[in-house]
Amino acid sequence: MLYPDSLNHLVARAEALIGRLEAVLPQPLVAPDWNASIAFRYRKRNGRSLLEPVRHVAQIALGNLLEVEPQKERLLRNTRQFVAGHPANNVLLTGARGTGKSSLIKACLNEFSPQGLRLIEVDKADLVDLPDLVDLVSERPERFVIFCDDLSFDEGEAGYKALKSMLDGSVAAAGDNVLIYATSNRRHLLPEYMKDNLSYQHQPDGEVHPGEVIEEKISLSERFGLWVSFYPFSQAEYLAIAAQWLRSFQVPEEAIAAARQECLVWALERGSRSGRVAYQFARDYSGRHHGDLLEAPSAPSVITAEGPEGLDHV
Repeated sequence: MLYPDSLNHLVARAEALIGRLEAVLPQPLVAPDWNASIAFRYRKRNGRSLLEPVRHVAQIALGNLLEVEPQKERLLRNTRQFVAGHPANNVLLTGARGTGKSSLIKACLNEFSPQGLRLIEVDKADLVDLPDLVDLVSERPERFVIFCDDLSFDEGEAGYKALKSMLDGSVAAAGDNVLIYATSNRRHLLPEYMKDNLSYQHQPDGEVHPGEVIEEKISLSERFGLWVSFYPFSQAEYLAIAAQWLRSFQVPEEAIAAARQECLVWALERGSRSGRVAYQFARDYSGRHHGDLLEAPSAPSVITAEGPEGLDHV
């Protein structure tokens, strides 16, 4: 026979045990407060899947991006179609590092968020959960871009197959209100080896169908309906971007002209003339000369021969 105190103690221990079990068991994905932000982050913590609102979304405008006009026009057109409810494509943005691939996606989000565009950032390790995310937002009135930044895979990664099926191949198609935008420095997202081409020589211990090695390598990137390619900036383009970043830090025009040589040396030391390097130089220069620049008269921002008004973003 159990006494009341013993029974209460047993019940308390059972509840504690159930609480611990619930903490380690997989939990269903719960919808966030969709009004909390225009961007969300998918995360896994202690076995639980969370969709967290991004409290401070990067404030990048399309007009702030320099030297990527063709790429900007293509992504803008596709996103406008999507937001309007017309057919649109999943997009793969590839090419040189630091040239504004991620920034362009963020700028599109800011441009179209008043019309219902929302963004969900997903790490490649969590791409296996894409079907759950698509199911969660399928009945929402908003239009969702699932954003995968700096995407590339090694052989055999689970997320590769999941993304491939979601793009085109799964029996359960993604809803009309979901697109996938991904950025990568690799056009085909997988490492390509010389031995893949050498397999065409029909080695005695090689594959019976060597051409299928190459087919598998490019099959994922081909499932993105739109490819947007980015290229290294020329010296003039790099200087134009750096100049506009300096203007954003309130550096006077005469100081910007005087900083030209330092800007070129900075790029030489970094081995790159990307927009990211231009931004880093502008931060360093304006920080080092902050006191001197405050004493100099501030010149208004104008369109110069070096390029149109605007800022390239990291």
